[in-house]
Amino acid sequence: MHVCIFEDGYYRKLLPLVHFRPVYDLKCGAATLLEKIIRSYPGAKTTLHVRNYLAEVVREKNPNIPVNEIPAGTTQALLINGRLLMPAKGGEIFGREYPGTDVVYLKDGVVAAAWISGQSLEQLRAIIKEHNIDAGFFGKIEKREFPDARFITFPWELVQQNGSQLVSDFAVLTGGQPQIKGKVYEGVHLLNPSQVHVSEGATVKPGAVLDAEEGPIYISRNVKVMPNAVIEGPVFIGEHSIIKIGAKIYENTTIGETCKVGGEVEESIIHAYSNKQHEGFLGHAYLGEWVNIGADSNNSDLKNDYGSVKVYNDGSLIDTGSQFVGLTMGDHSKCGINSMFNTGAVVSVCCNIFGAGIPPKYVPAFSWGGASDGFVTYKIEKVVDVARKVMARRKISLSSTAEQLFRTVFAETSEERVRAGVRDGGA
Repeated sequence: MHVCIFEDGYYRKLLPLVHFRPVYDLKCGAATLLEKIIRSYPGAKTTLHVRNYLAEVVREKNPNIPVNEIPAGTTQALLINGRLLMPAKGGEIFGREYPGTDVVYLKDGVVAAAWISGQSLEQLRAIIKEHNIDAGFFGKIEKREFPDARFITFPWELVQQNGSQLVSDFAVLTGGQPQIKGKVYEGVHLLNPSQVHVSEGATVKPGAVLDAEEGPIYISRNVKVMPNAVIEGPVFIGEHSIIKIGAKIYENTTIGETCKVGGEVEESIIHAYSNKQHEGFLGHAYLGEWVNIGADSNNSDLKNDYGSVKVYNDGSLIDTGSQFVGLTMGDHSKCGINSMFNTGAVVSVCCNIFGAGIPPKYVPAFSWGGASDGFVTYKIEKVVDVARKVMARRKISLSSTAEQLFRTVFAETSEERVRAGVRDGGA
């Protein structure tokens, strides 16, 4: 069996989170969208389709998986939209064998999945390097409605779905049998321990509270939970992360690998290698990789009038229909101490925010500055230099491919800085 996970044209609605990654590498629950798809088809061969400028980085990250190519000898393939939040029994819905005829599964005109062969597969081979895959590609192939399909279209939807995904992912990760394999010191309080999993090499220090009465808690390998931290499930903490002394980690929170997290965090998703070490509130937020939140920084996630939150998205102000939307911050962005962010604020990639006052609700990519003095362009050479230093602290080298991606995204986002009044000259 061959599965191709693809990007469609809606990827732009997930910016700035997908400037540096495909849509299917976004986290929701304890796994990425890609990981949820792959585990539905164990043993299947896989192709990854992605925007062309991301192809080399994706190949570097996935050296054993074809990127933007269908291998020779493949006669049928199941295409799955990378924005699809794969249901637990997704493999049964689309099947694990070619159904005997080409078929497309749609919801509201958007392709969720498709089985293709023959001429359609050859057409895919011809366009896969240069084009997104949308409904128009499938022409007269038989269409079937898939009303239960759930797509991730906007960043805040990942946060909204995180709690239920944490519960379902916990069941998959533990096989229904959570265990305490790491070291849980005397003096730790486990509430509903049957829903707590502590992996090998993890340590939970005295005074910590793991409260799984409202949802499961999964602590991955080599995590350190320091004294007096309180974790209320459902929560997932990725490998090698540290939960600081006195941290308050509330429900529906995902913390990625090699993060340091303290203060108060609620209903948020934090990607790998990002830090929010100190006091301050992060709520209904989504942070990319290599983000650093300064001490005593806070975001609002609820308007004073309890109204629906509006968010800038792909150049437009979108009504989310939700009362609770916090900060969205892209990869390699940072803020100084005592930073404050409005409800539904968006900070794009590679920004450096500091100073008094509340920044605008949208900060363009590669911006340096703050509310009081405005923003100048964060020079690309400086961005690359800082990224190299930050990654070296985690013993990770910035590859030439990754460096080129910084430069590509810098060029691609130049117009949005002009529209937002970001001054030239740079920092």
